[in-house]
Amino acid sequence: MRSAIRARHYSHRTEKTYVGWIRRFLLFHRHHDPSAIHEEGIGHFLSSLASDRRVSASTQNQALNAILFLFRDVLGKEVGYVDGVVRAKRPKRLPVVLAKEEVRLILARLRGTEWIMAMLLYGAGLRLMECLRLRVKDIDFTRNEIRVRAGKGDKDRVTMLPAAVKEPLRRHLDQVKQQHEADIGKGYDGVSLPHALTRKYPNAAKEWGWQWVFPASKLYQDRQSGEQKRHHLHESVLQRAVKEAVREAGIAKPASCHTFRHSFATHLLEDRYDIRTIQELLGHKDVSTTMIYTHVLNRGGHGVDSPADRL
Repeated sequence: MRSAIRARHYSHRTEKTYVGWIRRFLLFHRHHDPSAIHEEGIGHFLSSLASDRRVSASTQNQALNAILFLFRDVLGKEVGYVDGVVRAKRPKRLPVVLAKEEVRLILARLRGTEWIMAMLLYGAGLRLMECLRLRVKDIDFTRNEIRVRAGKGDKDRVTMLPAAVKEPLRRHLDQVKQQHEADIGKGYDGVSLPHALTRKYPNAAKEWGWQWVFPASKLYQDRQSGEQKRHHLHESVLQRAVKEAVREAGIAKPASCHTFRHSFATHLLEDRYDIRTIQELLGHKDVSTTMIYTHVLNRGGHGVDSPADRL
């Protein structure tokens, strides 16, 4: 299963998630040979997730995708129609969006690296992991661009580099470069590279352009090679900082790191940028995904004036 996932260059998170679901699937069927489990057995497992564990529709679909991968890409067995599945209901949810003043209040309570990362989430519409996985070569100060590599769906895209964060980011990278040069002087082995680039470019892991923009404070030992490397910051660092900043700002909304991305799109719409431009900046495959932000504009319900305001 792991070999098949890695051969298709799926992310480590996808590998971890798929393997986890297959473990649960086999445990549900008392570790029977998976090739002997038919569509009915798949249906029973998926139904138990919805009826017994009360999982969401997206979680149930995630489990189904893992099972289909096991049968089709690992066992080479085509799965027919899975009948009688109790489907988890997919609720219609609108994204949480912060007002511009609320964004200012939160950012004012962040400092240093956490402030820079939050500014990139809001100012460039980055997802949390897209921000953490930025490498030095992805930042173009001349063209004011950020190139997002292998984003959601393994897609690349280009978004803007906010002018408000340029100089703080330059100073931050100066400090990161000093740390990198000290690491090289101590003989560390660089950073991890995607796919087979380590074999193709043996020295790239130590080159400045490939270093993380937001490196972790400590080195780690690679399990496979035993090399000392430096990873990017863990997502919990910014998640905790944003949660504390939201609390200190007295904002009652359930705001998180991803709320900055929702606010980025909504505020661009408020500023009358066209929906297709916003779609490209966000990296959405379909414009219908971007259209959800038209429902959360700061214009009241459906942009209609309440009759109570005319009394």
